[in-house]
Amino acid sequence: MTEGVLKARLIALLLPEGVEQGALILLVARGLRGMCDGFIAVLLPGYLLALGFGQLTVGLISTTTLFGSALATILVGLYGNRFAPRGLLRFAAALMMATGFAFAGLSSLWPLLIVAFIGTLNPSSGDVSLFLPIEHARLAESAAGDARTALFARYSLVGALSAALGALAAAFPDAIAAHSSLSALAAMRVMFIVYAVSGSAIWALYRHLPTRQSGIDAPHVPLGPSRGIVTRLALLFSVDAFAGGLLVNSLLTLWLIQRFGLSLGAAGQFFFWAGLLSAGSQLAAAPLSRRIGLLNTMVFTHIPSSVCLIAAAFSPSLTLTLTLLLMRSALSQMDVPTRSAYVMSVVTPAERPAAASFTAVPRSLAAALAPTLSGALLGLGWLGAPLVACGVLKIAYDLSLLAAFRHIKPDGGSS
Repeated sequence: MTEGVLKARLIALLLPEGVEQGALILLVARGLRGMCDGFIAVLLPGYLLALGFGQLTVGLISTTTLFGSALATILVGLYGNRFAPRGLLRFAAALMMATGFAFAGLSSLWPLLIVAFIGTLNPSSGDVSLFLPIEHARLAESAAGDARTALFARYSLVGALSAALGALAAAFPDAIAAHSSLSALAAMRVMFIVYAVSGSAIWALYRHLPTRQSGIDAPHVPLGPSRGIVTRLALLFSVDAFAGGLLVNSLLTLWLIQRFGLSLGAAGQFFFWAGLLSAGSQLAAAPLSRRIGLLNTMVFTHIPSSVCLIAAAFSPSLTLTLTLLLMRSALSQMDVPTRSAYVMSVVTPAERPAAASFTAVPRSLAAALAPTLSGALLGLGWLGAPLVACGVLKIAYDLSLLAAFRHIKPDGGSS
């Protein structure tokens, strides 16, 4: 089989029909970042504990990274239209390299907080980085209608699958330490170097991103006729993001360690299976949304997942707890591609970059407030509180979203 045939089959597998081929580079880059996010989210609490910090510091570092991501997203929204998206993405990849090397070499709290704020570290299961609004805008202009929803589903699927594989890599430091003279702490530092090297590979990928794609590098306008609907969506998304921030993956790992004494390797295996279930659910999101609509898919898959999370807080055994959390993973991420597609479909094409940034900023700010609170609750011994609060707030968000937007139709004609 020739290289050209293999490439054509890969493109056909990853890209839905009607999508420009330049989007493939974004999918591959998303996969590399997802793998790094997968092992960093699991290793981060263990790494900080090994450095001598406590539970509150884990939450504080997570909060700082999310606040930094929010600021970067604001700057993209305000000034991003002055620069070519390819240049912004390469800058973000260079920042990823610097973040990995810095975290591998630092041990003091304040330098780590500074790097967490200006860098690209991601303690959560989703993509909350500088990359997100830029890539979303490019993806939105690579397809239209149902093809756009399918493309966002593939983007989310690649991210979920790669994060699942990355979570397995969280066991590498223990294996390295067991078969070498390196300490567990030194082995964890190696993983941050891997993170930095991955950033260099992503930088090289972005060099091949087409300079122009359906006019994508033309100037974009700020929010205009769609400002009202985008503002309401952003406010509601903030509630969802704050709830999710109470239980980012690094804090869920910390909770499992504290509640059941789970090892980092075992936590990595759990997040691997959880990631696979999340990936499968995102793959199902596009056909389900064609049947029942984008909004209904977002709401009616999200509520049962929140019920599972609340139940897990009161579960007496590790087996039952992990089962409930896996059930949650099978449902909770169906709203990710549908939410992105919904936002892109209710605004005019010229407003899409601004809408992506405008909805991402409040989400990032709201999510940034929560981890420190969650870390403090865990430090006080209130182990179930973050799970219950997360589930209750998410259910309130879903019901409010349905009530506010059930009559608004996206450009594909279904809600």
